[in-house]
Amino acid sequence: MRTGLESGTYLRFPVRPSLLKEKANYQTCSPLEDMMKVTVLALSSCLAWLCQAKPSFPEQEMDPAYWNSMAQNTLKNALALEHLNRNVANNLILFLGDGMGIPTVTAARILKGQLSGHSGEETELEMDKFPYLALSKTYNTDAQVADSAGTATAYLCGVKANEGTVGVSAAAMRSQCNTTAGNEVTSILKWAKDAGKSVGIVTTTRVNHATPSAAYAHCVDRDWFSDGEMPTEALEAGCKDIARQLMENIPNIDVIMGGGRKYMYPKNTSDVEYPGERKHMGTRKDGRNLVKEWRERMKGQRGHYVWNRKDLLALNPHKVDYLLGLFEPGDLPYDLDRNTETEPSLTEMVEVAIKILRKNKNGFYLLVEGGRIDHGHHDGKAKQALHEAVEMDRAIGRAGLMTSIHDTLTVVTADHSHVFNFGGYTTRGNSIFGLAPMVSDVDQKPFTAILYGNGPGFKMVNGVRENVSTIDYSENNYRAQAAVPLSMETHGGEDVAVFSKGPMAHLLHGVREQNYIPHAMAYAACIGQNTRHCRSVNSAPPSALPVLSSLGALLILTQLLC
Repeated sequence: MRTGLESGTYLRFPVRPSLLKEKANYQTCSPLEDMMKVTVLALSSCLAWLCQAKPSFPEQEMDPAYWNSMAQNTLKNALALEHLNRNVANNLILFLGDGMGIPTVTAARILKGQLSGHSGEETELEMDKFPYLALSKTYNTDAQVADSAGTATAYLCGVKANEGTVGVSAAAMRSQCNTTAGNEVTSILKWAKDAGKSVGIVTTTRVNHATPSAAYAHCVDRDWFSDGEMPTEALEAGCKDIARQLMENIPNIDVIMGGGRKYMYPKNTSDVEYPGERKHMGTRKDGRNLVKEWRERMKGQRGHYVWNRKDLLALNPHKVDYLLGLFEPGDLPYDLDRNTETEPSLTEMVEVAIKILRKNKNGFYLLVEGGRIDHGHHDGKAKQALHEAVEMDRAIGRAGLMTSIHDTLTVVTADHSHVFNFGGYTTRGNSIFGLAPMVSDVDQKPFTAILYGNGPGFKMVNGVRENVSTIDYSENNYRAQAAVPLSMETHGGEDVAVFSKGPMAHLLHGVREQNYIPHAMAYAACIGQNTRHCRSVNSAPPSALPVLSSLGALLILTQLLC
């Protein structure tokens, strides 16, 4: 353990946040006083740690038999995967954690465990339990570090595209309306609908945001939410806004849930939940009321429109065939800020969606987006982002309880990462939002384990880095410190994980281009361009062939004996 402050060394003690988080403002002290305070804090913490005389991890982990037994059980489970699940996937579910890079997955795992009273590192997320794992290369055709629109086109439509565009190929250029026609590409949601399956979209963002819009729209600008956000020349050239395309391109999407109410109503129309608040008023210039049009179209088809949690949970899914749920004028609130009386959770929306969609004997396709993981990171609010990721994991668990791996292929992935990370040699069980057990050997100030490469968390006080021990870094909206000042933190460019379970899940392995994902999922479900393998042997699914062969042998043997 290094204890010096001399050049080339650093303090590394198990410093408790309570000891560092005193009210004194170090910026007002001289460098010598500053160093003395830090040294006293570190020595006090070290003495307290030594007096504890017990490890900070479960005692069973000291026994090699514990680890050997765990590894042997893992080996047994791995060997069981030799028997591949080659069933035809009747149902497809894609969980998309927007901005959920691998560091976010790891930090969310620790948070999930700590919320249950454990140290966190040993916890399993629901997605961790999936047997197959791949890495996805996220770049856009014109961007090394991707955005959510071009990536959505990749993992939904099967082709890589330019940054900022949805549902169009790379031949279409952002904001250039005249490059749209002829360059449209369709999504796996459309392939599933054409195959007779029910389809649904559930998101914590606007239903016309980048991720969900690639499932149904063909737009050269992800920001054309309604015609109120479009330039005049684009409207005159015949381009359509994304909200309009939601209602027109695939008019019979069975389930649509998320935010985005204001983009469906005429300009200056007061919102039902926030009457009189101008920022929540309708934005449409064409005067159309898209919610009213949807309700009229669904008359006699057991269609229901809801805008709050109470009405959503009051529905009888067995008597609902079509559902439009718009719970906010814009994005849904962060889960930590959610009004549990009026706002449904992602888990609740997923449960209702599956109950409606699974009534179709032909199966379903469901896109679920935990979209505000991304927003939390952009704001530098790691606590909001990680709680969003944990909530999406709950939704994954709920979906798992409602479906079967024998007929449902479930995939969990991200569109891109963020410049988010955590480190600092934190001890086992350290709060994921806590301080590192050391101070900087440059400015002698503490720092949180979570940091961003850039973003709004960059802050200087009196010309030096802010002392985090003088503020509440555990607060929900605390902005973690960042190395480079930006009003909005940026995406990260590294590969993201792809977790999968169910029929043909083994097809998602290795390091793959992101646009491969919908091709593998479509193959598993025998939809889109991947149907030839499903028509062999009287359309029997591949996994049924050994069973049919065995039955045939028994019949022949019976005839010979009788």
